[in-house]
Amino acid sequence: MQRQVQVVFRDMDRSEALEARVLARAEKLEQYHRNITGCRVTIEEAHRHQNQGRHFGVRVDVELPGRGPIVSNLHHHEDPYVAVRDAFDAVERRLEEDTRALRGHVKAHDDLLHGKVARLSHEEGFGFIETAEGDEYYFSRANVVHPAFERLEPGTAVQFIAEMASGGAQARRVSAGKHHF
Repeated sequence: MQRQVQVVFRDMDRSEALEARVLARAEKLEQYHRNITGCRVTIEEAHRHQNQGRHFGVRVDVELPGRGPIVSNLHHHEDPYVAVRDAFDAVERRLEEDTRALRGHVKAHDDLLHGKVARLSHEEGFGFIETAEGDEYYFSRANVVHPAFERLEPGTAVQFIAEMASGGAQARRVSAGKHHF
């Protein structure tokens, strides 16, 4: 890390043991991303409630060159060590995602297509979906995710993933509901 880790205690007394835990976790962040330029950790005692004990909030801000900061949400817990753990776990996940994206190891999601059920054969367990472009896709009972195949009717708006099969264009992961086209 290019700059020293900043640990800020707000509305509570400074704890050397808690600060040591924060510094140890901050040091481990470099195994997730090598170019961290700074890290600021804020630990605060949340406002006390009558029936609940003390609650602590922890927020971790990590600076990377050429990017905006990676920030954990404020993690609350009765135990400040647990709040520190949760906040650092969240930042570590975000750093891992950022590193995977930089390396191009991001999973590509299939594009969802939209259409309407054109024809159905409830007895045979299959149907066809027609897109706005006029393309038709075959689907079977097994390809329907939501709702149940028996609840589909011609004209039902659906979204699906298209694939080419030996018999032609086929729809998989067919789902109906409130889809925005």
